[in-house]
Amino acid sequence: MIVVVNKFLLAKGFKGISLWPFVIVKDESCKNDVILINHEKIHLQQQAELLVLVFYLWYGIEFLVRWFQLNNRKLAYCNISFEKEAYENELDIEYIKSRPRWNFMKYL
Repeated sequence: MIVVVNKFLLAKGFKGISLWPFVIVKDESCKNDVILINHEKIHLQQQAELLVLVFYLWYGIEFLVRWFQLNNRKLAYCNISFEKEAYENELDIEYIKSRPRWNFMKYL
């Protein structure tokens, strides 16, 4: 994992994003945000499992499906299986060590 600070690559309201193998954060203080970094590490694991490109395709398609279902972009984002897994487990700093492979599937 390589952490990079770049406020221009992030949409308004976001502190970080995982673009394998990078975690891009908004500012220097975010580099020390253990919960944010753990959340992004979960995404890096998901991306590796799906060979990166499949992750991004799946993420985009699932976002569009959820947006259509819920008619709300923020709710759609929060209901993407990858995000549900990451948000539910971001406080568990040891989660990555014990995370079952393909665990995002249980959040579909």
